[in-house]
Amino acid sequence: MKKKIINNPADCVRECAEGFLAAFGDKYEKVPEVQGLKVREPKDKVAFMIGGGSGHEPLFSFFLGENLADVTVAGNIFASPNPNSILKCAQSVERGRGILMVYGNYAGDNLNFDMAADLMEEAGIKSRTVRVWDDIASAPKDRVDDRRGIAGDLFVVKIGGAVTGAGLSLDECYRVTAKARDNLFSVGVALSGGVIPGESKAAFELPEDEMEFGLGVHGEPGIRRVKMMSANEIVDELLALILKDSGITEGDEICTLINGLGSTTLMELHIMNRRLAALLRERRIVVHDMEVNSYITCQEMAGASISLLKLDDEIKKYYDTPCDSPYFKKP
Repeated sequence: MKKKIINNPADCVRECAEGFLAAFGDKYEKVPEVQGLKVREPKDKVAFMIGGGSGHEPLFSFFLGENLADVTVAGNIFASPNPNSILKCAQSVERGRGILMVYGNYAGDNLNFDMAADLMEEAGIKSRTVRVWDDIASAPKDRVDDRRGIAGDLFVVKIGGAVTGAGLSLDECYRVTAKARDNLFSVGVALSGGVIPGESKAAFELPEDEMEFGLGVHGEPGIRRVKMMSANEIVDELLALILKDSGITEGDEICTLINGLGSTTLMELHIMNRRLAALLRERRIVVHDMEVNSYITCQEMAGASISLLKLDDEIKKYYDTPCDSPYFKKP
């Protein structure tokens, strides 16, 4: 078994949530009977729920708070939460104005959240769903809704929290959040795979002198395997792919994210960000904000991704809305 600081692997999700509440229980609490966490005092507005498999912390479980999620629902490691858990989490925060749901575009999540949406409808709860599909490596542009959700989840959660916090209607919350999702582009590289607690081997193996271009956050295959590159070479290739796919060009305004996958150091991420900033200046692409951190991880996977969010006045307004959670905040 791969060495990890855990107890019983089957208890990891529950014990992680209990540790979170031990630290932040003044603001958050457990959703009774299921693997969910919620704000203690949901506001009278459209509720905002995020969720998915565990093992990617701080996504999704820890992005709870002011102008972020009202409730998060957690599946087991790399597994979707079940429809009953999703329903109970929704009921714990919904106040008659409906609920916006955001999660990554994976088959298990799609199936279970859709089933939960049907249960909500039967219970008289209106819902709208924004599936994040920012990974440009996972499908061509003409099949954009087949793309996976990776690190760009952070930006969609940021916008979803801002629009629900602003008191917009459910349909308007959906419209703005979906627009942000559709102006979001990511691609990454992996140097090694992560290990599920209790397993002895990583999700995939790579020779020491190779890396994978275009990864999923569970170790799904990418575009190709290549020889190791320098930080500058990696950023050059990743940015070229994003700019070609997105059409982002001179004069456009963007937000950026360099996201680490679990074991990649902040030193490495900032070296990548140095190159990204230089390339964007050369292309006269306007950077509104830069994020550098490990927000969407895959246990101890080594690697990183680049995400670009193209702004318009509306998306920028909500991006700039202050937010506060234990692991992500904006003043």
